[in-house]
Amino acid sequence: MKFTPYFLLYIPEYTQVFADPCRPTALSLLKLYPSRQAIAEVPIGILSAKLIELSNGHYGLKTAERLLTLSKKSASSGLASNARAHGLVILCDQLLHTQANLEILESEIAQLLQKDEAAKKLAEIPEFGPKTIAGLRAELGEVGRFTNCNQVVAYAGLDLTVKESGKWKGKVKLSKRGSGRLRRLLYMVALVSLRLKVSAFGDYYRELRKRGMNGRSALMAVMRKMLITAYSLLKNDSTFDPKKVWIGAKFVAKELPLVAQVA
Repeated sequence: MKFTPYFLLYIPEYTQVFADPCRPTALSLLKLYPSRQAIAEVPIGILSAKLIELSNGHYGLKTAERLLTLSKKSASSGLASNARAHGLVILCDQLLHTQANLEILESEIAQLLQKDEAAKKLAEIPEFGPKTIAGLRAELGEVGRFTNCNQVVAYAGLDLTVKESGKWKGKVKLSKRGSGRLRRLLYMVALVSLRLKVSAFGDYYRELRKRGMNGRSALMAVMRKMLITAYSLLKNDSTFDPKKVWIGAKFVAKELPLVAQVA
């Protein structure tokens, strides 16, 4: 569900006060005052105190004043305001409930990763954080079912294929026959690696570009390299060596605990 557009219908100026209106403080305040009329009628002292309470002091009087000013000048229509306000309260409840469930789920995933030996092995790769590791473990399952790295690459749909018909021969493209979730996961991690100051995969990408490979192909190659590296660590119970990613890579020790990483 696209939640933000609802703010543009009910309280267009709300996003001028809260950059992300889906954050807990913004949602909780909106549940209390679910229309521009309701906000405009709240005394400044009460609104300021409520903002301080909900945000643990992050927001206060200045935010309350800005919110009141914008609400009184809002372009929002006053038609069916009660019905629209009721609908907005329901949406806020749903989103807050979903966010709470996600926090519980992420906590449980973190606990599982701490007990999983395969996850600890994947954590040796500096570019892999808890969400990446959890995604790889979920998508790959037991790697013993793959005979070699080529099967893993094909499972992810990262193998290359050429469309042909008679004498006609098309371009070489990814087959995309495998797990789309696994490809999206690797794509995001590969992008992040390009921005890191020290990354064997980032160095590998830049080396491929120097050799004349275009950006997209080089990024796909990094994704395959990440997948093969992860498979190798799990299959052979080996230790991560950045030199095996690219000979010119610099070594970086992974000092953060598994639950502290964010990638």
